[in-house]
Amino acid sequence: MITIARARAQDRPAIESLLEANGLPLDGLELALPTALVAREGTSVAGCAAFEPYGSAGLLRSVCVASSMRGTGVGRALVAAAEEEARALGLSELFLLTESAADWFPRLGYQRTTREAAPADMAASPEFASACPVSAAVLHKRLEV
Repeated sequence: MITIARARAQDRPAIESLLEANGLPLDGLELALPTALVAREGTSVAGCAAFEPYGSAGLLRSVCVASSMRGTGVGRALVAAAEEEARALGLSELFLLTESAADWFPRLGYQRTTREAAPADMAASPEFASACPVSAAVLHKRLEV
């Protein structure tokens, strides 16, 4: 059974390992760890997601599911939980950068946009500034309040 919960400090190595194994950046991860969520299967981390708040917007990042769990709904559940956490903090929209899931996120209501559409402080974040290449797709979603 999969459960989704707030990540604990001791989950960081498992999160980093999962991200590295799937080619996702660790740059700036410390900015997102306070909002990180994990999907657990027993005692193992099967997935993760986090966001960085920037005013009323957030940068959804580090959404990753172990290859053995893909196609099971874990990714959708992690994104939904991250969106709920973002709403609870008063965020009204989320942006994300992706090189590999630009076709998956629209199924969850995200729409393509441009880097210029992101708030200036978000655009200066490690994720925008150095972790993701300019060729990464930018997606956006307004959160229902």
